[in-house]
Amino acid sequence: MKAMISKEPGGPETLEMTEMSMPEPKAGELLIQVHAAGVNFPDTLIIKDMYQFKPPRPFAPGGEVCGEIIGIGEGVAGFEKGERVLALTGHGAFATHMTLTADRAVKVPDGMPSEDAACFIFTYGTSHHALKDRAQLRPGETLLILGAAGGVGAAAIELAKAAGATVIAAVSTEDKARFCSSIGADHTIIYPRDMTRDAQRAFSDQVKALTNGQGADVIYDAVGGDYAEPALRAIGWQGRYLVVGFPAGIPKLPLNLPLLKGSQIIGVFWGAAVRHDPNGHAENMADLFQLYAEGKIRPRIHARFPLAQAADALNMMSDRKVMGKVIVAIHG
Repeated sequence: MKAMISKEPGGPETLEMTEMSMPEPKAGELLIQVHAAGVNFPDTLIIKDMYQFKPPRPFAPGGEVCGEIIGIGEGVAGFEKGERVLALTGHGAFATHMTLTADRAVKVPDGMPSEDAACFIFTYGTSHHALKDRAQLRPGETLLILGAAGGVGAAAIELAKAAGATVIAAVSTEDKARFCSSIGADHTIIYPRDMTRDAQRAFSDQVKALTNGQGADVIYDAVGGDYAEPALRAIGWQGRYLVVGFPAGIPKLPLNLPLLKGSQIIGVFWGAAVRHDPNGHAENMADLFQLYAEGKIRPRIHARFPLAQAADALNMMSDRKVMGKVIVAIHG
């Protein structure tokens, strides 16, 4: 088998295509032939030792996968060779084959292409958990999404529209704004890359204008940095501010703002939520598969890269050029 391996901390250019021995599934594990791997922002961090989890080296990045079962370890029930599964793996998916514990695997529904399955669980799982479990988004409410054209942002647009909310998509370019409108956003705001104090005030004013001065009921912040404070200033009374990620940097927020608005700042750590509440995760996955079957959600694949060009996929993600999802296509 082959894998793109991280041998030392660094950027995508440090990954090396490596020939490795085929793994054997241990007790409780599945061996899969990887069809495709979804690319997500944490993949760019984990190879730099900047993510919450630091796997021992050498390792292959790639935390989201779809593949075909070709081996079953002792004690595993409910799976058969030849079935396709998707999983959130943390790392290891940038490879032709990998093992994973069976309790992480979810059977792929008939009719869902492997490429869709490979980029389904992370973005839709994160955003469904954020909007349903953490924000308890209600029909008729207004949702502001920062970084709305990215993977989790695009998923949040579709899920919020399916829930009956009004969506304001905040993005950095006209192309991204058009993309967000094409998948259901009601309004778009284009913010500058350099968020000066004047630009921050203008951004807050735009959100307030689009909400008749009331502010957004829920804010989905997948960007952080200098974009966070002006978004929080535009939150409505008893609004919910979701902390999803911070590719623009970890912000420092003045805590008088949630006090004045009676609002909440809510952390969204979906990976930990899956471990703490596996039954809730199973219910959410059932919700998502049903929405997919109804045509209400559909991964938008921006680009595909072969395994040998996985570094290019990570660079595209780091440069914040992605509209929707990027995948590494391997088999199938």
